[in-house]
Amino acid sequence: KMTQQMRDLQLAQARKPPGPSSPNAAKRLYRNLSGKFRVNYTSFDEGSLVGRGEKEKLRKSYLFQSNAALFEAVELQDLDRVQELLKHYSPEELDLNTPNSEGLLPLDIAIMTNNAPIARALLQTGAKESPHFVSLESRSLHLSTLVREAEQRVNELTAQVVNEAPNADCSEKEKQLKAWEWRFRLYKRMKAGFEHARVPDAPSSVHLSVASSSSLQVTFWEPLSVNSAVVTKYKVEWSCFPTFSPLLGEAVIDKLKDLHFTIQGLLSGTAYHVRVSAYNMKGWGPPQASTPSFAIPSNWREYDGRVPRRRGQAEALDHLLGQVKTVHQHCICHEPCKNQPQSRKHSVSKSLKHLFHPGSKFLKTLKRGLYLTAVFYKDDNILVTHEDQIPVVEIDDTYSCLLMQDFLWLTKVSCMWDEILWLRQCVTVSQSSCSCILQTRFKMLLAISQMQGLLGIQDLGQVFFEPIKDKQGNILIVTLKEVKTNQTFESVRWVPICKLQSTRKSVSSPEEPTALDMLLISLQEKLAYHQRSSHALSPGLYLGYLKLCSAVDQIRVLVPEQLPNILCHVKIRSNPNISREEWEWLQKMASMEEPVPTEPEADRSQNPLFQELQVAIKELMTLVNIPLQEAKDFRLYSQEVLDFGDQVSFLLLLPPSDDVCTAPGQNNPYTPRSGFLTLPLQIFELGEER
Repeated sequence: KMTQQMRDLQLAQARKPPGPSSPNAAKRLYRNLSGKFRVNYTSFDEGSLVGRGEKEKLRKSYLFQSNAALFEAVELQDLDRVQELLKHYSPEELDLNTPNSEGLLPLDIAIMTNNAPIARALLQTGAKESPHFVSLESRSLHLSTLVREAEQRVNELTAQVVNEAPNADCSEKEKQLKAWEWRFRLYKRMKAGFEHARVPDAPSSVHLSVASSSSLQVTFWEPLSVNSAVVTKYKVEWSCFPTFSPLLGEAVIDKLKDLHFTIQGLLSGTAYHVRVSAYNMKGWGPPQASTPSFAIPSNWREYDGRVPRRRGQAEALDHLLGQVKTVHQHCICHEPCKNQPQSRKHSVSKSLKHLFHPGSKFLKTLKRGLYLTAVFYKDDNILVTHEDQIPVVEIDDTYSCLLMQDFLWLTKVSCMWDEILWLRQCVTVSQSSCSCILQTRFKMLLAISQMQGLLGIQDLGQVFFEPIKDKQGNILIVTLKEVKTNQTFESVRWVPICKLQSTRKSVSSPEEPTALDMLLISLQEKLAYHQRSSHALSPGLYLGYLKLCSAVDQIRVLVPEQLPNILCHVKIRSNPNISREEWEWLQKMASMEEPVPTEPEADRSQNPLFQELQVAIKELMTLVNIPLQEAKDFRLYSQEVLDFGDQVSFLLLLPPSDDVCTAPGQNNPYTPRSGFLTLPLQIFELGEER
């Protein structure tokens, strides 16, 4: 179904003499005839059309309507409709930067009617100004021409309506007259908006910071004035001289979603001055110098010339592992073991059929021992065996207590699931010592191999940070793995977690649940932990709080539940780099054994890092429930900045030396509020690496 307007448009196109037409011919014809076009989204019924060709025609007509609707919404200053169209269509589908028959773009209409909200919405989507306006004179001439032609057309139609007798043609001309009168008023308003506009003021603020040893970060804000026309682009200039003569470089920024720019390729140790100016349809405004007035590209490592801690570590570990394998070349089964990962070509969907084979060795119940379970989940579903059980295999049926060191060793093994067979064979060779520890770890490797073989999957995921223990003497080690593939697995049973929890028949009493029941009860919590532990921080510099507590066989570290792979932290700023000058100041403060900055001081008010640290320390102390006056005895770790890649870095806040690690039985007067947990230090280190 089509609206009457579209049928009129098609009839008009059919009456048009044959000849070459531009890609926008239909659009121009439509706008010249109707002037205004109101979209009725319910005027099409795609379900009533049959065939791909008709659907394609429908799509083109629909997009044509959307483009016309965008022009109309901008002309009518309908912000809600503009935002709706920008949300549901891409710039390409809307022809956002293709001029209409009058040589105008939606952004031109918005800025010349001085509609700042619509103009900003268009700019953030990538809208441009018309390429026809290469100068102030060309814009003024173009607007004058549009006003003159619209006025002439209004006069012609007025004369025709007055002189002709009332009939169908006269009624149509009256409609055209109203449309042209409306367009005439629009063009006059645009022309007046252009004539009364002035160049923009300087940006309200320009902040300059050191991004690296070869780059500077420039962040700026819009001019404060509301009387000038909408700003459509900015220009960043930099020079080694405060007079900006000569200029070393400049960059024009027309993507205004984020008002910042990184100047790359600078020389370390050289001072650079930066300024930013704004542009609107009247031209460039005056520049605003940055604060501070100059900056020197540098990095904290230049203070003493140290190299990155992690440089070459991955290569060194690979080399070390290769050396270990070379030493064990005498192992009889080593060669088959080395080639085994390449020979296993089972797809997940094919190999998971083992779950439903009657001869599989997954356990139904636990009988006092040490066990391994693998939790695979996808969305709200979990992988189960043919008996609706989470896959469980036995490690040792005579093992009554799990030594923490054995468990931590297994968590390290989880970083090399593909090497399990090789590790197992090497441990077999070493078993001549009959070490109890080696025997236990060998049984762990056997259980892992069994789980991998039954599932047909090498990667069993991440080991949960603590095993599940019940009162019957069972210990359950849990691995968690999220399946993100969208393929449909044949013969694989994915069961909704809620259904598994509600239908499984417990074999234990509520007062003394088995380890399997405890796993099902806490399954959502464990999956939430697994997902949160893979989250990454946004780029920036952070202040972390290092708090440890010790037990007989382990040291644990305090972490937030929402991000358990990172220390308790607050964000200092978005720029992760610590410059050499900032690091020198931190070193000076540490050498003087001054307390951490919690209160403002007049002589340091001009130090941006000092101010940022004050705010961050107050926020962090509130987060971990420590009175601010206690922070005066805390220390900033001044040996290094902890770099996690190129985009995240940490400064560490340490309690007094006697309180960094709380010993068993030691009173800790300040307990963090809810939302924190303590992880074994080795588990935390593994999560950090992941």
